[in-house]
Amino acid sequence: MSIYAISDLHLSFGVKDKPMDVFGNQWENYEERLKENWIRTIHDDDTVIIAGDISWAMYLEESLEDFKWIDALPGKKIILKGNHDYWWETVTKMNRFLAQNEIQSITFLYNNAIEVEDKIICGTRYWSEDEEADNLEKVFHREIERAKISLNAAKQIDEQKEIIFVTHYPPDGRIVEVVKDYLVTTWIYGHIHSKYEDSTKESDVLVAPYGIKAQLTSGDYLAFMPIKIR
Repeated sequence: MSIYAISDLHLSFGVKDKPMDVFGNQWENYEERLKENWIRTIHDDDTVIIAGDISWAMYLEESLEDFKWIDALPGKKIILKGNHDYWWETVTKMNRFLAQNEIQSITFLYNNAIEVEDKIICGTRYWSEDEEADNLEKVFHREIERAKISLNAAKQIDEQKEIIFVTHYPPDGRIVEVVKDYLVTTWIYGHIHSKYEDSTKESDVLVAPYGIKAQLTSGDYLAFMPIKIR
C-alpha cells in the first residue's frame, strides 16, 4: 500500500475545446500515456494524491466524464482544488455528485485531513504573487486559514503521525511560516509548467531547513508518471 502523487491532469473529456498539445509536444496523447503509466504502476490498495487542475470543465456536470475516467483507474484518489478547477463546488455538492454517479474511489481534500496508513494528508490550493486575483491579500489570508484548519484537523487525528502537505501552488514564505510548526515531512505541489529547475530549487531552499522535502508533481514535469511519495 503506497502513496503516489501527480497534478495538472487538465482533462477535457466533457469539454472538447481544450486540447493541451498546443502547449508543446510533451502534451501529445498525454491522457493515454498517463493511463498506461498509472495502470502499470498503481495498485487498487494504493492512494494517489492529485494536487489540482483536474478538469477544464466550467461546471460540475461537465466534469463527469473526467471523473469517470479517473475513477476507472486503480487506487484511491485524493483530489485538491487547482486554480483552473472552476467546476469546484461545496464538498457536500461534490460528494452528492460522486454518489449519484457511482464514483467511489475519489475523496476531496478541502478544510479537512485524511489519514492514509501511517501518514496524514493535509492541504489547500494556496495562491501566488505572480497570479492575478481580486483582493489578493484577502485570498492569501483565506488560504492560510484553510491550511491551518487542515493541519489542525491532522492533529486531531493523531499528533504523532507525519503529514504530507499538499498545495496546488508552490510554497512561499507566508505559508511556510505556518506549515513549519507542524509535523510535515513532505510538501507536494503542482502548477509549474516551465522553468522546473528554478521552481524546485526555490522550493527546496524554503522548506529544507524545517526537515521538509518538496516535490513538484505537475503531469508534464513527471512525464505523466505518478511519483511514489511513500
